[in-house]
Amino acid sequence: MWFDAQFWPFLVAITLLSITPGVDTLLVIRNTTRGGVRDGVLTSLAICAGLFVHASVSALGISLILLQSAWAFSALKLAGAAYLIWLGLASLGEARRGQGLPVGAMDDAYHRVPAWRPLREGLLSNVLNPKTVVFYMAFLPQFIGPGDPALAKSLWLAGVHFMIANAWQIGVVLLVGRAGRWLASPRLARWLNGLTGGVLVAFGAKLALTRAPA
Repeated sequence: MWFDAQFWPFLVAITLLSITPGVDTLLVIRNTTRGGVRDGVLTSLAICAGLFVHASVSALGISLILLQSAWAFSALKLAGAAYLIWLGLASLGEARRGQGLPVGAMDDAYHRVPAWRPLREGLLSNVLNPKTVVFYMAFLPQFIGPGDPALAKSLWLAGVHFMIANAWQIGVVLLVGRAGRWLASPRLARWLNGLTGGVLVAFGAKLALTRAPA
C-alpha cells in the first residue's frame, strides 16, 4: 500500500512541486533574513506541518464541503489573502524605514523574535491558503487506491511531501544564512524587503481575486 505503483508518480510530481518557487519559499527567505537560520527552519517546519491538516480534511471530506460552499471558500480565501498582504506590508514597512539586515550569517546577531512567531507565520500561511485545499482535494485521491484506508494513506503521502519540501526549503535557508554578511548591506536589505513585500502583497491580491471552483 505504501510503496505501490502509484507512489512513484506521486514522488516525482510532489518533488517538482516542492522546488517550484512560490509563497512558501518567499516566506522562508523573508524569515531567514529577519531571524537567521533558526527562524527559517521553524518557518519551514510550520509550513510543512500544515500539509497534514490539508491531508486530513481532504481524506475526511471536509474539503469537498468547503469547495461546494461558495461563502466558506470565499471566507478562507479572503483570510489567506489578508494574511499575505499583512506580511507583505510589514516587509514594505521595513524597506521604507531602510532597516539593514544584521551582520552575522550563523550567529545571534540577527534580530531575534520569539520562536512562536515564525511557527505561526508558517502554519497560517499554509493552512489559510485555499489553493492548497483545492490541490490536495484534486491531487491526493489520484494516488489512493480503492482498497486503501483514505486517512492513513493521505497522511503517508503528506509525510512524504513534508520531508521533500522541508529538505528543499531548509537548503534555501542555509544558502540565505551563509549569505548573511552580504545581505547586511542596508541598501540591499531595503531592496530585498521591498521586493519581498511587493510580491507578498501581489500574491495576496491575486488570491483575493481568485474565483471559487465551479
